[in-house]
Amino acid sequence: MLSDLGRELRFAWREPVVRWTTLIAFGFTVFALTAGLLEVRNQEREIAGLAAATVEDQKLVLDGQPDPGSAAYYTFHLTYDPPSALAFAALGSRDELSWKHRLRMLAVEGQIYETDTDNSELSLIGQLDFAYLVSILLPLLVIGLLFDLEARERRESRYELVCATSAHGRGIFLVRALARCLILAAAIALPFLGFALYGGVSIGDSLLVLALASGHILFWLLVCRLVTVRNLEGATAALILLSLWFLLSVVVPVVGKTGVERMVAVPDGGHILLTQREKVNDAWDLPKSATMDPFLKTYPELTDYAEIKRQFEWKWYYAFQEMGDQTAAPLSTDLYEGMRARDGAMGWVALLSPPLMTHRVLTQMAQTDVDRHLRYVQCARDFHARLRHFFYPMLFGPKPFSKENMSELPQFEPCIDRES
Repeated sequence: MLSDLGRELRFAWREPVVRWTTLIAFGFTVFALTAGLLEVRNQEREIAGLAAATVEDQKLVLDGQPDPGSAAYYTFHLTYDPPSALAFAALGSRDELSWKHRLRMLAVEGQIYETDTDNSELSLIGQLDFAYLVSILLPLLVIGLLFDLEARERRESRYELVCATSAHGRGIFLVRALARCLILAAAIALPFLGFALYGGVSIGDSLLVLALASGHILFWLLVCRLVTVRNLEGATAALILLSLWFLLSVVVPVVGKTGVERMVAVPDGGHILLTQREKVNDAWDLPKSATMDPFLKTYPELTDYAEIKRQFEWKWYYAFQEMGDQTAAPLSTDLYEGMRARDGAMGWVALLSPPLMTHRVLTQMAQTDVDRHLRYVQCARDFHARLRHFFYPMLFGPKPFSKENMSELPQFEPCIDRES
């Protein structure tokens, strides 16, 4: 078997269609990996630049602030989700959902959605990265190599002779198909390994990615064999295979996503933002007790320091900021639970679409899936809560506002760094 496979590998490489397909696969792989790596490096540079600028800005802003309310109001804090080592291969949600914010100690619901953008309809299919190449484009190359494998021999009246002279009989065409797919797999594996080594991806993760890509190639090899063994003309086989590709790669994911979005309703980020801001704006015209009474139910330890003596006090201002958050909190919970539910439902849809399943697994491995985004959002919210717990004692009076105390100002650390 191995000797036959080696012989077929040599024969296959002499075929112009195999060489051209291999060249195309290699070129697309290098392009996709380069684009992904450049995007990740740009994100890393942007994070580093913003982090350095934030530190300098905080030094300038905090110097000479007269009170904790002003310090909290004018100080920005960068939160971000750094890309993983494998993110260059599968950008996933990083291309659609926010991975950085500049937060102040105002209402978090009024800040966390400000950078949200509506997903393009093209996101139903995906962006051109390595994950897209493996899940969507690679099957087309497999089809291009295998759709005419037996039909050509029949057209040239060599089919019976080839089968008769081979120890494998008709199985020789399976060996030929394996040989062509091995060459195709090598065309994507070699550049990926080079980029993975350069990007610091572990050997284990690299091999898992290649195993997944090889499994996807094997699936389409079997699909091609099931179609081409039926004595079909090459054009007919190609039409059937392309129809199957379109069904599994486009129709099932798009219809599935549309159906899931209709079945699992989620609040709009803009609606949550509007709800929070309406609550905050209304607070200016209401008695201060309308803000402070519910606030003190959340923070009873501040009751002795909550008296409002002037028309404007910072502690009242930040109290109604938090009340705005509490009003919008149920909507935010519904949004994130809905996103998780949609993502889980798409996992079931992926069982009907190997290309979609391949893409989802790659984004999970690269930590660029919806779950990673939701973890980052929670991390940013937790940091915002730390800011409140830091400033409230100074705003309400138990803790003096001093340079020494301000030196303990919380600094954001990505949750993924703490977990690792």
